[in-house]
Amino acid sequence: MVRNRNRIRNNRNLYPQHLQKLSQNLLEVLDDDEYHDVTIEVGDDPHTKVFRAHIVILSYRSPHLKKILSTNKKKSDGNLTHIKLPNILPEIFQIILRYIYGGILSLKEYDAFDIVKLLVTANELGLQELIPDIQSFLIKRKRNWIEQNFNMIYRTSFESDSFLELQNFCINLIEVQVWEHVLKWGIAQNPELSSDLSDYSNDDYNKLKNTLQNCMPFIKFYNLSLKEFLDNIFPYRKILPDKLYNDLLKIFLDHDYRPSTKEIKETSETEEIKETKEIKETKEIREISSAKIIDSKIITHQHVELISKWIDRLENTDELKNLYEFELILRGSRDGFTAEKFHEICDNKSHTITIIKVENSDEILGGYNPITWQSKYDLQSLLPNNEYSKTKDSFIFSFNIKNHILSRVEDEKHALNNFYSFGPSFGREDLKTFNNRTGYCKKNSYDKKIRYTVDKYFVEEYEIFQIKF
Repeated sequence: MVRNRNRIRNNRNLYPQHLQKLSQNLLEVLDDDEYHDVTIEVGDDPHTKVFRAHIVILSYRSPHLKKILSTNKKKSDGNLTHIKLPNILPEIFQIILRYIYGGILSLKEYDAFDIVKLLVTANELGLQELIPDIQSFLIKRKRNWIEQNFNMIYRTSFESDSFLELQNFCINLIEVQVWEHVLKWGIAQNPELSSDLSDYSNDDYNKLKNTLQNCMPFIKFYNLSLKEFLDNIFPYRKILPDKLYNDLLKIFLDHDYRPSTKEIKETSETEEIKETKEIKETKEIREISSAKIIDSKIITHQHVELISKWIDRLENTDELKNLYEFELILRGSRDGFTAEKFHEICDNKSHTITIIKVENSDEILGGYNPITWQSKYDLQSLLPNNEYSKTKDSFIFSFNIKNHILSRVEDEKHALNNFYSFGPSFGREDLKTFNNRTGYCKKNSYDKKIRYTVDKYFVEEYEIFQIKF
């Protein structure tokens, strides 16, 4: 009996090793080209890739692929089954495909933007077991990134009912943001109040409390987490109505407690008004944010909003009028960093944004070209100034953690440099990129310098987007 128990115990210890070996063998099957019976064309022109796989594995692992494959039966002429997935990025599908075979997905290896794409793709392919883990990873490990890219994450969370955990997280973030804006407004109505709570007297708290008393019913404090309450609400407890503060303490200390039915009834009308307003505001946000999620490894949604304002010649503090769609047409790590590749893809394309990530720094450089890029390499291009193009609407910029710089063109005749052996270059020397992934910035044709040094920089990554109006 003891011997049998030991045998069972020993067999259990072998299970992880057996599963690891099974995973490894299945990945070897994926990598082996000999026995595949289906080809999958993933992506949209010109960025497509064909993968080889096995119908039986795809069918049992992905309900979505099983449905597609059932309508694409193997051909009697001996040709392989061929299916297309135009809405999925090839680099994301490659990760998912290895998960389908090997059952392993290490989210730590990928940046937050790719993890969001993995979430959307897993949902599309019916890999429901992945969705809770991916949502949890984003919320626990990528909170700061979510806050920086909130509009994009908020829209994504409502693409599927499966993203409920992410939806609730975003809703709670909204409440925190509403509270923060209300506080800023209240303090602004009382210029004598300090932004530092440690300086507040009881009279100061009372002033702020009286200013905000009509705003309190519109904030859904009950939706907040304990941490959000402690971090954002508790420091301002002196301005909360006594009953509200006591109820919040009971809720967060006693998980079984809920406000009385009478109180809920009294506030329902107020909440209904607020929700109606929120629906209207959400609709407006979605209308202005109708552009696709930006596919970038360098910039965020906030950068897109600011650049959109600059295109419309708005000030940073002006209300956003147009949130333009940024369509990725070139990425250095995907398409190459050569000037030849840049001109091959971008020549004759107008309204482009260049984004450059400087190596070993938090610095981002870029520029907007409203006219077409060209390649000037004939004998005439060797004449002075012949490689330049004229425009009055181009601009260049830089971002770092602390600030940003916008520089508009002054010397319109030398706004763009189209010399064939350069990458995207603006002005005579204002933003210049070379074939060897280097460049430099020296004020000349634009009104401000965008770097504090004229030393060469090295390009870690660069992307070019075409603006969709």
